Amino acid sequence: MIASLTGVVEHVSLDRAVIDVGGVGYLVHATPATLASLRVGERARVFTTLVVREDSMTVFGFADADERALFETATSVSGVGPRIALALLAVHTPDAIRRAVHTQDVKAFTRVPGIGPKGAQRIVLELGGKLAPPAVDGEAATAGARAAGTGDQRDKVVEALVGLGYQPKVADDAVIRVLKESGAEAVTEAEVASTLRAVLRSMGGRRG
Repeated sequence: MIASLTGVVEHVSLDRAVIDVGGVGYLVHATPATLASLRVGERARVFTTLVVREDSMTVFGFADADERALFETATSVSGVGPRIALALLAVHTPDAIRRAVHTQDVKAFTRVPGIGPKGAQRIVLELGGKLAPPAVDGEAATAGARAAGTGDQRDKVVEALVGLGYQPKVADDAVIRVLKESGAEAVTEAEVASTLRAVLRSMGGRRG
């Protein structure tokens, strides 16, 4: 099992990155938020899990161990493979997923591309006894993040969306809309990932 990788980022695309570790380039599939934090030419560390199939071995990368644990638990649900589990984490934070399961919020899962009503119900049912309770105040981390970082980083969110296939104008309008709805005037460095998730939830996979 490859539990983590630390090395120089060689390449970043819309759904994957290549990290050079001791002269070996590892292809890592990750969420837009994780990929948005990587910079070509800079050292980075990602937590990983290796998914082995008959015809492939695929490395999936995560920002922290909590995301990795949630991914591995999600793939234990019937009908949820690595790609769907990764999409789940692209739209929701681990604690948001725990909260949705705890409150049986099926709609939260239907916002994830590739998950329909039946699949969402199955996720709520099968994850019910497998996840720890959500944090008492799920917004605490967001509030703390708002106090960190300086400067408006909304361009990074737009750039990540364009990399996912959204038109620049559509991406820019979506970011503006989400900021307006949240009452925020800017995106700090610490808020790039959470803002990206919020925009993806609001767009529901639409690229037009």
